[in-house]
Amino acid sequence: QLQLVESGGDLVQPGGSLRLSCVGSVFTFNYYSVSWFRQAPGKERERVTCISNGNDEPRYADFVKGRFTVSRDKTKDTVFLQMNSLKPEDTAIYYCAAGADYCSNFRGDYWGRGTQVTVSS
Repeated sequence: QLQLVESGGDLVQPGGSLRLSCVGSVFTFNYYSVSWFRQAPGKERERVTCISNGNDEPRYADFVKGRFTVSRDKTKDTVFLQMNSLKPEDTAIYYCAAGADYCSNFRGDYWGRGTQVTVSS
């Protein structure tokens, strides 16, 4: 069974950067589309980005375009989320999720436990 583990969350000042990682426990992870979600206290969960297992361009929510970049290294069974120019409103628990469908019809079949990102001065 596929298990996902996120890491890289931390406390960072506004304008700083973090790189999150999502590692799949088995190689079949590389054949799933992978999304990053985030959820702040008292707010709905929202999708940040999605990357497919093929050549399609990643998808980004409007509030992170130009600041966040998603990528994957299939040799390491890993998906990364590079976050730059962080803002206090980016504070949330960040989750990665894997799904068998393409990003246009993404449904999370497997979820990680999340990693905390806190942006504060």
